[in-house]
Amino acid sequence: MSIAELLRGSKTIAVVGLSSNPFRPSYGVSEYMQERGYRIIPVNPAETEVLGEKSYATLDEVPEKVDIVNVFRRSELVPEIVDDAIRIGARSVWMQEGVVHEDAAAKARAAGLFVVMDLCILKEHAAL
Repeated sequence: MSIAELLRGSKTIAVVGLSSNPFRPSYGVSEYMQERGYRIIPVNPAETEVLGEKSYATLDEVPEKVDIVNVFRRSELVPEIVDDAIRIGARSVWMQEGVVHEDAAAKARAAGLFVVMDLCILKEHAAL
């Protein structure tokens, strides 16, 4: 699978670390993707609603199928997020620019997930 195939074949993006602060990168990126028809599901225990969508404390609480788990958290927190993504049956894990964890990426790939690391989903979508 390629990034283009992933983006074309996906509808639902769970954004781990999505903030309601419009000045945070997670907000702007998620707003862009939402405006292009993707269903955005905020995953942040500190939020109740972001971009008009109910926020969930954990990936395990998300009640629907997730295509992409988009990670806006520090690299050292990625292994737990990858474990959650595998457990909920997500198709892919996308680590935003600056988020890198090789061991967690290898674990996700071994579980059959498509992995994107250290790239911005907005920039990649806009380039298509």
